[in-house]
Amino acid sequence: MKSGIHPNYREVLFVDMSNGFKFVTRSCCNTKEMGTTDDGRELPLFKLDTTSESHPFYTGTQKSVDNMGGRVEKFRNRFKKTTASAAK
Repeated sequence: MKSGIHPNYREVLFVDMSNGFKFVTRSCCNTKEMGTTDDGRELPLFKLDTTSESHPFYTGTQKSVDNMGGRVEKFRNRFKKTTASAAK
């Protein structure tokens, strides 16, 4: 392999800033900070806003619009007359 043409592929510590969840994986992302893993290793640090540990879809806290007090049904009932008269 030629030297100097490949990205710096190494282990990187990713941290979810909303809840402190940490995980290590290999990546080419550029980082300026260093972070410490739970086992004491010093690795390049990449801060994330959302991960599977904090995203509402993956944590099961996401609310469906259909289950929010019948809001969709109220909307459909309110504008049902408008769409029926426009179809004529």
